[in-house]
Amino acid sequence: MSKQAGLPVLGQDDGACCAPMVREPLGEEAAAELSRMFKALSDPVRLRLLSLIASHEGGEACVCDLIGPFDVSQPTISHHLKVLREAGLVGSERRGTWVYYWVLPEALAKLSALLEIPAAAPTAAR
Repeated sequence: MSKQAGLPVLGQDDGACCAPMVREPLGEEAAAELSRMFKALSDPVRLRLLSLIASHEGGEACVCDLIGPFDVSQPTISHHLKVLREAGLVGSERRGTWVYYWVLPEALAKLSALLEIPAAAPTAAR
């Protein structure tokens, strides 16, 4: 018999049944933070960059690995990475001459929790 306690189910610890937008309206501060994240992701290059970083082996990617897949200049890639970093979606660290990036899981969890609307959630009639 296992002595380990059961693994917690993420998002189930507070007993909430619904996504934040369904339970109550967003506050001004939360809306501002989330809108910065969504705005950063509204650009196709930034969305692809986030995906490349998240799916990169080891969970982090060197900027040198992120330039090749795009038909834009290195300074443009750097600008897009800066926007993702300022929006709180990725973290970064300089190692020698290269900068490495990784996705911040807590940021993705915030976005996911906001969009996770249960099937039984009330919706406006059309």
